[in-house]
Amino acid sequence: MKKYFQSTVYVIFVIVTFLALAKSFMVYKNPFDVYENPLVWLALIGFVIVIVLKEVVNVMAINRAKTLQNEIEGIIPETSEAWFANLIKSWTKTKAIEEEHEIVLDHNYDGIKELDNTLPPWWVYMFYATIIFAGVYLVRFHILDGDSQAVEYDKAVAEARLEVDKFQSTSTDLITAENVTLLTSDADLKRGKAVFGLNCASCHVADGGGAIGPNLTDEYWILGGGIKNVYNTIHNGGRDGKGMIAWNKTLKSDDMAKVASYVISLQGTTPANPKAPQGEKWVQE
Repeated sequence: MKKYFQSTVYVIFVIVTFLALAKSFMVYKNPFDVYENPLVWLALIGFVIVIVLKEVVNVMAINRAKTLQNEIEGIIPETSEAWFANLIKSWTKTKAIEEEHEIVLDHNYDGIKELDNTLPPWWVYMFYATIIFAGVYLVRFHILDGDSQAVEYDKAVAEARLEVDKFQSTSTDLITAENVTLLTSDADLKRGKAVFGLNCASCHVADGGGAIGPNLTDEYWILGGGIKNVYNTIHNGGRDGKGMIAWNKTLKSDDMAKVASYVISLQGTTPANPKAPQGEKWVQE
């Protein structure tokens, strides 16, 4: 009874899962996109695992039945490791200990003898493969017009730049130093203040008076004032070797815009311990 119940559950599971997967392939536009449809992958993996496990159980049951039948008939089968031992022997061409006298060289040192073993076939085949690879490489890159690694890199960078330009041209909500605008709403400035306090206050002090970093409340700027320059400095970082790090890998573009707007809002405020002015006086054009 238990055997029939398990078989019935297995058949029902296979049929239902197969129909569900078939339906998802017809309904979803990108059924194999793991981010959009993770359940499809879970169902597919579960489907495969169940079938494989079922077949493994069947093979184990058949082998067990054969073992029992051999025990009844008094047959001693060949050990399961024999095929592996034969495989290793064919790929190494090693001599058995009782056959080593056939390959002993006629010289020794303090009783230490040397065997004239042949090279393992796997090693020989790999050696031949490297020769073939070297020949193909020589013809491809030194005789024909194959691209060098430097040329391949330049092509990949150029393709990536084209993709970035295409993405930026089609993404209307993408914030850059060219299209960033000053944000003045309380919600945006509050968010900018929070991000500033978490990431920027350690160098510029919470009130923007400056410490390691420059004073953000005066009219003097090292890399230019205004929302576009401030955003660009946050995005790409300060002066090479001694300026602020680039935050474009840490902060989102909208958060950088809010931080830049909050920094602009600090203009004219009075910090507790203002740092001396640095850079040049900024005049908005």
